Amino acid sequence: MRGRLDRFGVVLSALCVVHCVSGLVLVTVLGLSGSVLLSPRIHEVGLAAAIVIGGIGLGFGVARHRRRDVALLGVGGLALMALGLVVPDGMFEAAITITGVSLVATAHIRNLRHVHAT
Repeated sequence: MRGRLDRFGVVLSALCVVHCVSGLVLVTVLGLSGSVLLSPRIHEVGLAAAIVIGGIGLGFGVARHRRRDVALLGVGGLALMALGLVVPDGMFEAAITITGVSLVATAHIRNLRHVHAT
């Protein structure tokens, strides 16, 4: 179950990156309205899902392998994702969010590797 949560966390992170990049491209290049595509509600729900999945998946893994660096990596990523909610939309917001998502995905991958090694 815990391994599935980590894998789902990685998939969710990848989907978030695709959403961020495609949203910027579509709004910038095609001049589409970002009201739906870049809605803050989507970001709030995504962050909530990342917190729940990350908390459970990473939490169980860290309890098993005792590697706190994995937890710190995940928490740092979640903090950047949360920061992305309060800065103005645009390239800076996307960079912060994508960096945070990448850190969370890396934490899930490291969690999987450490658990399998124990």
